Amino acid sequence: MNSKNVVAWIAIFVVAFTASLAAEDGAALYKKKCSGCHGGSGEGKPTVKAPALKETKLEASQIVEHTAKGEPNSKPPHNKPIAGLNDEEAKAIAEFVKTLK
Repeated sequence: MNSKNVVAWIAIFVVAFTASLAAEDGAALYKKKCSGCHGGSGEGKPTVKAPALKETKLEASQIVEHTAKGEPNSKPPHNKPIAGLNDEEAKAIAEFVKTLK
């Protein structure tokens, strides 16, 4: 195997490993920050008027905006940014939400 192939395989591994970590982080963050209202599987909780997130039509970027910045016209807690959540964590959550089926 030549050096170009080795570099290519290392790059593939790094990308796959990073994506795997992001998915795990997203799942853990979702469980900690979102599941209390939106359910562990994204099924939503009508009793607290929290919509289902599985199979959402929102784009990941819209979920990031919603969680990281809040929306003034939304009901709490989404009228403000989610406390203790940085942009990378919001992106990890959004990517995880998009996997919910």
